[in-house]
Amino acid sequence: MRRGLDILYQDRQFIAVAKPAGLAAIPGRGEPASLLQQLAAQLGLPYRGQADPRLRLVHRLDKDTSGVMLFALTREAQRFVSHQFQNNTVVKEYLALVAGRPADDQGTIDAPLAPHPARPQRMIISRHGRPARTDWRVEARYGRITLLRVLPRTGKTHQIRVHLRWIGLPLLVDPLYNPGGCATGLLLSSFKRGYRPKRDEPERPLIGRLTLHAEKLRFVHPGGQSIEIACPLPRDFRAAVAALAKYAR
Repeated sequence: MRRGLDILYQDRQFIAVAKPAGLAAIPGRGEPASLLQQLAAQLGLPYRGQADPRLRLVHRLDKDTSGVMLFALTREAQRFVSHQFQNNTVVKEYLALVAGRPADDQGTIDAPLAPHPARPQRMIISRHGRPARTDWRVEARYGRITLLRVLPRTGKTHQIRVHLRWIGLPLLVDPLYNPGGCATGLLLSSFKRGYRPKRDEPERPLIGRLTLHAEKLRFVHPGGQSIEIACPLPRDFRAAVAALAKYAR
């Protein structure tokens, strides 16, 4: 039986949920299920498609990213917060496990992004692209793996993934932008000395999806107050961080 979505915040104008990794935000080609459909069912609302006026999407997360997803419940609320997203005044904080050890403890990436000319599903750094800015700082170091807190100041497609790759700190698990890394997942045997998996079964990764989590979202409510919504790390991400903290050198 599928576990219900965790409701992180709810009032008459907004609802925020913890999006699980592996679930698309909205229905798409080849996507039999979506966060929008699952939330509608959980709230007892007959599903009416992506344009359902009772659940209004105001932003998105990549399918394999976990974390805070906000929906507006009224047209007025949608317009109010969408304006903030468009003007980059919503504060978003992510946690990212990356491959590499930065020389500095913090930094800013200011590099324009554009679609790849031959691979539309990918983004690239291009002087002809749209402005994009990302701030980051080190949360913890685990040998050659680092946990970063990342604050995208703009909201471009794949912004964090491309920006971090550009400075030599790609997401630890990212088949699209770091295919030569831990593309299928982070294995305990890759960093725990002396660990040997069982011979009769394949080793399961600690985390087998994008090592990116949307932890916090802060915006101004139509009522005038600042609302901050936080989403705890899911089990796979917690397990990876705990194992790295204990065994990585």
